[in-house]
Amino acid sequence: MSKESGVLAENGKSYFKKILFFAIPLMLTGVLQTLYNAADLVVVGRFEGELALAAVGSTGSLTNLILGLFMGLSVGAGVCVAHSIGAKQDKGVSEILHTSVLIAIIFGVVVGVIGFFLAPELLKLMDTPENVIDKASLYVRIIFIGAPGSILYNYCAAMLRASGDSKRPLLFLTVSGLINVGLNVFLVAVLHMGVAGVAVATIASQAASAVLAILYLGKNKGPLRFSFRKLRIHKDKMKKILIIGIPSGVQGTLFSLSNVIIQSSVNSFGSTVVAGNSASANAEGFFYVVYHAFYDCALTFVGQSAGAKKYGDIKKIVIYSMLNVLIFAVILTTLGVVFKDFILGLYLPDNPEAMASASLRYNMIVIPYSLCGLMEIASGALRGLKRSMSSAVISLIFACLLRVVWIATIFKLYPTPECIYITYPISWVLTAAVLLIFVVQAVKKEIALQKVLQIQYKHPLP
Repeated sequence: MSKESGVLAENGKSYFKKILFFAIPLMLTGVLQTLYNAADLVVVGRFEGELALAAVGSTGSLTNLILGLFMGLSVGAGVCVAHSIGAKQDKGVSEILHTSVLIAIIFGVVVGVIGFFLAPELLKLMDTPENVIDKASLYVRIIFIGAPGSILYNYCAAMLRASGDSKRPLLFLTVSGLINVGLNVFLVAVLHMGVAGVAVATIASQAASAVLAILYLGKNKGPLRFSFRKLRIHKDKMKKILIIGIPSGVQGTLFSLSNVIIQSSVNSFGSTVVAGNSASANAEGFFYVVYHAFYDCALTFVGQSAGAKKYGDIKKIVIYSMLNVLIFAVILTTLGVVFKDFILGLYLPDNPEAMASASLRYNMIVIPYSLCGLMEIASGALRGLKRSMSSAVISLIFACLLRVVWIATIFKLYPTPECIYITYPISWVLTAAVLLIFVVQAVKKEIALQKVLQIQYKHPLP
């Protein structure tokens, strides 16, 4: 096992700094990705107007819904890599890598076909406004053509992060993001391709990131060395990936499903509110990716600690991850509130009605967003402990189901955008609390089991 393959701390006191340094490239990766996605909306909004902005923004929850299950399986690949690295099983890492790449390619083709043919009809079921549905359908169909590249990159990035390398995904995304922005401006501002131009730029950049990841893995000197000759599905590794990944994918799909229902409710207020909602949701993405970086930290550090049987370190990992989230929350919330008008104005120039709608959502989501970060850490820790099913069930009950029931009951009594947006912080608090309880219980169970095994080893039964 190469020295750089793991990120386990040498002692508990160094976890805070190691988590922070591991998280920073993840944050920058997420910020860049969000920045490039924001560029899609800014370019299309400025050169094509409010309807084009609403068309692109209204498809996000639907694409996440269809892609969610298959993207979630990348978590299974990452956790399996982390456990094998913690247990110093180089052969296992290689088999997981080649199994995962092949799975990603197959799933990418499947989800691309499904999304291309079903997405337009699903947009109608979401009550997408009539004046934007044609543009939205065109955009989403092109996006699903690029699904194989998007899914393959996410699998490769998940495995690199699980090995302790959070810098390479940042580099790949920087290059692909520049391609995205350049193509955006050329296809939309110069060739006037509208939403089709934004979609083509997106899938081209996703394909570029996938190619860069594969090329790097092909030259890797460690256990994560990719070779086309070794490309095959190892049934035992695929089983482990699916056992961990399917609940994670289902959880992501359920979150997306609840967001689709929420988006459908937002759509009922018309294109102006949809445009404001889209602008704010995209701006909030910058906050989310910072907090989500600590999810990947928890998943990687806990996964490697569990693989190495160092269960006593997990409490420190979770506490220091949460402390980092709270520190960043103070900084981000302050900056977010101070520069709110400037940020939202980038999306909605000279549109006071849509700006007011965006500001309403922004205030209700950004200020309590750190609660989502705490929820993400607890979820990552539970998955790192191979309790992916528990994480999925808890999220189903206390986040997804709560949002759906809320829309079906409370929202019917108080049909306002505020009533929709308040469901987010409420679900974050409840889900985080229950997830943390399960993390504590899981760690206690593993420590107790380890003690029992040690006693049996020293004093075997006659």
